[in-house]
Amino acid sequence: MSEHDVQIPTTFDPFADANAQNSGAGAKEYVHIRVQQRNGRKSLTTVQGLKKEFSYNKILKDLKKEFCCNGTVVQDPELGQVIQLQGDQRKNVSAFLIQAGIVKKENIKIHGF
Repeated sequence: MSEHDVQIPTTFDPFADANAQNSGAGAKEYVHIRVQQRNGRKSLTTVQGLKKEFSYNKILKDLKKEFCCNGTVVQDPELGQVIQLQGDQRKNVSAFLIQAGIVKKENIKIHGF
């Protein structure tokens, strides 16, 4: 047994770094802007990750007025409050959030197509 030292590999968690990174005090809070395809040409834009101190309904009201689209605030058990807007408004929403000073440009992640 001395000439064949066998090392048993330990379990490897590929997400350990990400989980440890998010639990730190200086973790970046990203705002995720996604587009979801509905039926046909219809789509839905979702905004999640805004700080809880903001009034989601006021932001939604301004977004709806600015982009002439309908929307709602949905309470999700895992994600918290999520803003939903009709149509593909990803670039518009990111520009609005940056211009209004709600989020910095480096803290926005745009997902989709």
